[in-house]
Amino acid sequence: MDYLCLKALHVTAVLIFIGGLFLQAIGVAAGARGAAEAVGLVSRWDQRVTLPAMLAVWLTGALVAASGAWFSNHWLWAKLVIVVALSALHGIQSGRLRKLRRGDRLQTNCEPLFVPGAVAIAVAFIAFLAVAKPF
Repeated sequence: MDYLCLKALHVTAVLIFIGGLFLQAIGVAAGARGAAEAVGLVSRWDQRVTLPAMLAVWLTGALVAASGAWFSNHWLWAKLVIVVALSALHGIQSGRLRKLRRGDRLQTNCEPLFVPGAVAIAVAFIAFLAVAKPF
């Protein structure tokens, strides 16, 4: 596949995945405040759109990295650490949405609205690493 097409698919999947992470955070916050209908809508979106986008991010990212022969570069590994953290956050948020759908209360030590800020900071670091390739 043409490198630019592959890179465009990767960026598209990233945008959908990150948007889904923001939506998850809003859904969890709304669910914690008793908005059960919002939780159901967000949960369905997560399963049908955000999860496939995350899988596409990993697949296309691996192909882009392989085509650029970047696996020996430290900036890529730093980026991958952050991407693993965002993927783990997706799993945590998905679990919270499942609990809220069942009617369980969340036992969390942090404010659910802290998550969008953390996602934004992580995405900023990833963008810097991918564009500047500083090391």
